[in-house]
Amino acid sequence: MATRRLICLEEYEEEARSILDRNTWGYYSPGAIAEYTLRDNLQAFNRYSIFPRVLVDVSLIDMSVRLLGDTIDMPIGISPTAMQCLAHPDGEKATARAAARMGTCLTLSSWSTTSIEEVAEHNGSHSLRWFQLYVYKDNNLTIDLVRRAEREGFKALVVTVDTPESGTRFPEKRNKFYLPPHLKLANFSDRDSTSLLISWGISLLFWDGIDWLRSITRLPIVLKGILRADDAREAMKHDIQGILVSNHGARQLDTVPAAIDALSGIVEAVKGSNIEVYLDSGIRHGTDVFKALALGARCVFIGRPVLWGLAVNGEEGVCEVLSILREEFRQAMVLSGTPNISSITKDLVMHRSHAKL
Repeated sequence: MATRRLICLEEYEEEARSILDRNTWGYYSPGAIAEYTLRDNLQAFNRYSIFPRVLVDVSLIDMSVRLLGDTIDMPIGISPTAMQCLAHPDGEKATARAAARMGTCLTLSSWSTTSIEEVAEHNGSHSLRWFQLYVYKDNNLTIDLVRRAEREGFKALVVTVDTPESGTRFPEKRNKFYLPPHLKLANFSDRDSTSLLISWGISLLFWDGIDWLRSITRLPIVLKGILRADDAREAMKHDIQGILVSNHGARQLDTVPAAIDALSGIVEAVKGSNIEVYLDSGIRHGTDVFKALALGARCVFIGRPVLWGLAVNGEEGVCEVLSILREEFRQAMVLSGTPNISSITKDLVMHRSHAKL
């Protein structure tokens, strides 16, 4: 637990770095190769300015939003991040409890160090939870994960599509990242866990793989990792319900666009369909949330900041990180004249290269 009061996400990052060991920090923190996109994910939000309305009644602020038919209290959800017990002994259980307390959506990584069943128990029967999925070379392994997620009340499958192999992160490679012997990938057998960590074990995923997945489940499917408008238009042909605009936290291919810069193109591509669009990668401030929603995202999701909160103070730390973002976002709504989510419209944000006051 931090000995001083932390008041912003940057301070949580600093504190977490002082707590976590080199192996863990070297896994959680880096971006791919030269980390150009890692930096740009953050800097890109500064290329957009908020253009506020005034003299609007903002005495009552409603931050609630519907995701695939379910309502959450704020448009700030939790992205899937692997192996959370590296950050804190309670790991995914603490994050699940925090998500329930904060009334938001939890997305569980299939590479979690806590089982699907345990996470569902700690998340509670009335909370919204989604399950992140890779499609594995062994179809039966994929089917088993889907069935378990269905049984445990997960409401959507978030399929990661930008990972035919793992990107190169220099600190992770230098440290020869390893999962400590007291931990395991809890959703797999010991044999499967070893295979996945050593030889990847993920299938090369094509569009017919999405069709196959649709054939085995009725759960909504969200594709995570789309950056191109033509890929979004192709997704419309395959009965998917959501797109999570993401560059995997800049961990895969360096020099790809910042997620926020890709967002508008995806929103425009699926206009007129029922596909919901979300964003992750680079959210650090409430104003980032506001800008993403103004540019068409229904909700944003955060990854690394959750890990920082978890490392600093377990369940309470995750709640604190979410509370900071929620309060910053609430204030952005008040000061921009937007009393509810539907009032956050595109004209409230401008790219600085197009600014005309």
